[in-house]
Amino acid sequence: MNIFACIKQVPDTTTRIKLRDDRNGIDESDIQWIISPHDELAIEEALRLREQQPDSTVTVLSAGPERVTDSLRMALAMGADSAVQVDLPGDGDSTMNAGALAAAIRRLGPADIVFTGKEAIDDGAAAVGQALAVFLDMPCVTVVNGIDYGDGVITCRRDVGGGSIEVIETPLPAVVAAQVGLNEPRYASLPNIMKAKKKPIDALTPDDLGV
Repeated sequence: MNIFACIKQVPDTTTRIKLRDDRNGIDESDIQWIISPHDELAIEEALRLREQQPDSTVTVLSAGPERVTDSLRMALAMGADSAVQVDLPGDGDSTMNAGALAAAIRRLGPADIVFTGKEAIDDGAAAVGQALAVFLDMPCVTVVNGIDYGDGVITCRRDVGGGSIEVIETPLPAVVAAQVGLNEPRYASLPNIMKAKKKPIDALTPDDLGV
């Protein structure tokens, strides 16, 4: 299987956020960046699916400036096979990012399944997964905290409030947006972090992708 996980690099929750002098964005000079926590769930689920499916590969993508390679290397340290930076401005909106990520997946695919987090913790837009599915012409299931894998289909579970659980079956390929409870992300060991520093990370520009 060709398994993809799309991640976003966000400020650490302990970082003190300051606005730029023009009041039109955040001052990034002293920010500690991390993988958005829901996206760690996406990486973990991609890795677990690879363990179930022989001859599968996990490719992790992130849209943003050169700094996102630090988060991509952390994904490699967790166990991803390859990583791709889609070179976009750090303040790109959800539609811009989703369109470029979709173009990259089409170039690298075909994809059998694409994992994202349900939302990023910086803007909380919860829009890239759905937009990505539109650009890829795939079904999408969001806020997923349980998945059963079948032959060409997946069955997803979602908490919908009041103790109720929604169960959705969809054919593959599909986009799945992970919610807390889906899994427990593994820690990247220090030896794997050191090895990941030496691994290549491909970079694709909008011109490369025709977007």
